[in-house]
Amino acid sequence: MPPRSDEPRRDPTGSRRGSSRGAESHGAEPREPGVGGISDARAYTPRGRTIREGGAEQRRTPRSSRSGDPFRPALQVLDGGRVTRAGRREPAAAGESARAGRRAPATGGRAGVVRTVSARPVREPFDDEEDPPPRRRPGPRQPAARRPVRKPRRPPRLGDPGRRLRLATVLALAMFASIGVRLVYLQTANAPAYADGGLSKRVATVELPAPRGAILDRDGQPLAHSVEARYVFADPTEVKDRDATARALSPLLGVPASKLADRMKPSKLPGTETDLQFVYLARGVEIGTAKQIVALDLAGIGVHRDERREVPGGALAANMLGFVSPDMNGLEGLEAKYDDLLRGVAGKRTYEVGQGDLAAPIPGGYSRTTKPQPGSSLRLTIDRDLQFMTQRILAKQVAQARGSVAAAVIMDVPTGEVLAQASHPTYDVADPTKVDSPADRDDKATSFVVDPGSIHKAITYGAALQEGVITPDTTFPVANTVVRGGVTFEDTHHADGRVMSIPGMLAFSSNIGTIEIADRLGKERLIDYQKRFGLGEPTGEGLPGEASGRLLPADEWSGSAYGSVPIGHSVDATPLQMAAAYNAIANNGTYVQPHLIKETIGPDGTRTPAAAPTTRPVLSPATAAALRRMLEAVTTVDGPDGRATGLAAAVPGYRVAGKTGTGLRYDNGKQQPGEVGSFIGMAPAEKPRYVVAVFVWSPGGEGGAVAAPAFREMMGFTLHHYRVPPSRTDTAPKFEVFPR
Repeated sequence: MPPRSDEPRRDPTGSRRGSSRGAESHGAEPREPGVGGISDARAYTPRGRTIREGGAEQRRTPRSSRSGDPFRPALQVLDGGRVTRAGRREPAAAGESARAGRRAPATGGRAGVVRTVSARPVREPFDDEEDPPPRRRPGPRQPAARRPVRKPRRPPRLGDPGRRLRLATVLALAMFASIGVRLVYLQTANAPAYADGGLSKRVATVELPAPRGAILDRDGQPLAHSVEARYVFADPTEVKDRDATARALSPLLGVPASKLADRMKPSKLPGTETDLQFVYLARGVEIGTAKQIVALDLAGIGVHRDERREVPGGALAANMLGFVSPDMNGLEGLEAKYDDLLRGVAGKRTYEVGQGDLAAPIPGGYSRTTKPQPGSSLRLTIDRDLQFMTQRILAKQVAQARGSVAAAVIMDVPTGEVLAQASHPTYDVADPTKVDSPADRDDKATSFVVDPGSIHKAITYGAALQEGVITPDTTFPVANTVVRGGVTFEDTHHADGRVMSIPGMLAFSSNIGTIEIADRLGKERLIDYQKRFGLGEPTGEGLPGEASGRLLPADEWSGSAYGSVPIGHSVDATPLQMAAAYNAIANNGTYVQPHLIKETIGPDGTRTPAAAPTTRPVLSPATAAALRRMLEAVTTVDGPDGRATGLAAAVPGYRVAGKTGTGLRYDNGKQQPGEVGSFIGMAPAEKPRYVVAVFVWSPGGEGGAVAAPAFREMMGFTLHHYRVPPSRTDTAPKFEVFPR
């Protein structure tokens, strides 16, 4: 529909104006489009107000004096407010946007004030102009549609560098202040807790082994001692090439490469999922060899300080000394019995270390060292040279009886000190596993339980002499046999019922004469003297596992016991027990406990003597002297009436008193085949200095032929070793076996 002629037209700028006829009818001067708007825009001031808004009486500047600024309408539009004649800007009211195009009479002052509604200037008539009559519109007037009010866009504000700098400074100071407060809190309030929390990760502990004490002979010569060594270990998780590593180590360690490679196989700790990171490859490695291994720089292979036990004599006193484990723990012999004394107390070093590749002590870090306390040393009563010869003689003599077991003991009479204690078979302490049986490592002098046989007769005769049952001059007829409890006992040297002297009965080892004397003595008194001589209980010499032997109680005696016990059967004893009993006879009737330990030597050199041995009187000195004199017949009688049983034990140049024996061997309570041949003697008989006991068991019964010659060599060497003067032969007694 074409617009009505009476409606005002809108120019392209959006201004509503009347037709030219309407303007002329009101006497208005025609204007070019846009002239009035630009002139009015020049009145814009930074405050957004027109010049005339400053006061109602201000007059409008003549049109001729106004400059035509083509940009003023644009400024008015951008400002989005109302521009007055005074050039000041006022924000448009909300209602004014709805009254676009309406003309309002001036409120005062000069007419022609320009008002701006919605950024569009509206011309008002001047005072000399007449207002046109209002135009009537047909029908009810409809309110004009409101346009959405658009908020004015403001230009972006420029940044303030000073403000940003101040803000950053404040934030940085706040951050550093927070960190400082936290550090102070950690260092004061919870410092111990945090320090303890990380202690296990940065602190390493290394054990400092305590050197094991030495075992010395009576002259201070080492029988067993420790030397510094190295152990070689592997970390299977770090080993790169097991086979190549094993081949490189095998010639240095003396271990097959296959065995080394097997040890380096990755594995788990028992019962866990944790990788095994340590395994021994060798212990007690020489320091020089260890340096060669370190020079190889093998991945996963390490070397650390170790200790190695050395026994200079190899098998010297091995059964008595025992041996230790690779960890220097005593396992057998004296090493086990006195392990606590010899082992000492290990020290340790605790220090801070770095992590990773810097796993080394931190200079100036925490470090604390507890010095190890070396073990004490034992000084024995053993004479190294005498021990060597005793073992050598025993091995030589026993070689004649294959499969035999033997023991030898040498005691110093007045002190009870054991000067030598040999066993056969023996072994090399450096490799204790190279034995036919673990029993081969036992000390035979303390563990070899035997039926002593005829060497027990000295106890029976000593008790009878002490109790007055017999005298050195006693004689009585001796039959060839006797029956006790249905058991027949017989002599090897038949007396045929002839009268025999007491020395003759000992020289020919008469069973019948001994049983007759025991019948006169009685079982109670015989058992009492057995105990006095040390039978039936361990001697307490100092070795572990010493057997106690066994005596037959009086209430367990059968009829045959009256014949067997006096001659050394139905009695269990060890070679050491029997040696101690003969030592009492040699020591003027006083029993002295045999012992091996002379003194202990502390790490600081302090010497502590061993406890004094137990002593007790068994026989009077006169009785002991009489018994010794009678025992000389065993090694001297050799005439038309017969030869004594112990002639092979005689030592040239010295008077020897002793007794032969033939007994049985028991192992775990069971009698073994064969016989135990023995000889125990003392020399010089007139004033004994040493007692030597030799026991040899052989399955074939050859022990009797071995024991006496072995005694002769051992006693002869002992007497010469200690430079004992020979006996005077003119003082040796003469014995008559069958008095006439």
